[in-house]
Amino acid sequence: MNVRPFTVDDFAVVAKLLEDDERSFGRRAEVSVNNIREWTQFTDLPNESWLYEDDDGPAAVGFVYVYGVVGVGIGVVHPRVKGRGLGPELLDRSDAALRDREIEKIHQFALGSDTAAHALLESRGYHDARHFFEMAIELAERPDVPYVTIETFSGDDADARAFHAALDEAFQDHWEHQGQSFEKWWERNRTNPSYDPTLWFLIRDGDEIAATCRNEANRNGGGYVATIGVRRPWRGKGFAKALLLHTFREFWDRGMPRVTLGVDAASPTGATHLYERVGMHVEAENVVFERLLTG
Repeated sequence: MNVRPFTVDDFAVVAKLLEDDERSFGRRAEVSVNNIREWTQFTDLPNESWLYEDDDGPAAVGFVYVYGVVGVGIGVVHPRVKGRGLGPELLDRSDAALRDREIEKIHQFALGSDTAAHALLESRGYHDARHFFEMAIELAERPDVPYVTIETFSGDDADARAFHAALDEAFQDHWEHQGQSFEKWWERNRTNPSYDPTLWFLIRDGDEIAATCRNEANRNGGGYVATIGVRRPWRGKGFAKALLLHTFREFWDRGMPRVTLGVDAASPTGATHLYERVGMHVEAENVVFERLLTG
């Protein structure tokens, strides 16, 4: 078994490995190179990633990164080599890589139905901390949108700065939210190969942005709602629903009747209920396991 760091040239291989793992649990998985790019954006690939290969090809992959006070570890074993000890080895590697960092806790992710991964993490002192749903809708017709003035993002720096500020404020209630500077956020988004300002929408109240929605095309088999947020003073006015339906209609017009998003199952804003009311359903579940660090 050969172990080496993976590079951007390996992103397609890593994506296929993750797809194979998810599909072995009966999930509809469409993992792209851009997904891997996004998920590893804070990873020092030469020092914080591991690709296991044997004579039959890629066998397992892992990487870590630090986001604020949280260390994050990802480890995935290909279905054909499960049960050979690679899961515990990946966990050892990620924990060792994060042990001496200035962080308060470590988060590891597991598929909701991967009971073996759950048992391994719990045996190492992790606890089930949070669940996240992947939700989807297959549109049967072009949606109607409540009358609300919805603007398309201009793409200029001034609008980007206001968009970022509104989104960051809206996510203050989100579990483990850690803000990112405008400069880093804007650079990350505008250099994303999926960046399309014509799929970013906003609602204003006078001169202030009250709600935002950032979308991506051709992700998870259709359109993808990457972020949607309403600032506290404007909640309860139907702005999130209007942005969602506007997004659905835009994707319908572009020939993408399938739309997906990810959501905190325990969202304090009741987001899951809103998504269900507009016709979305839970397609898959993921679990965040947490271990607090002391001393």
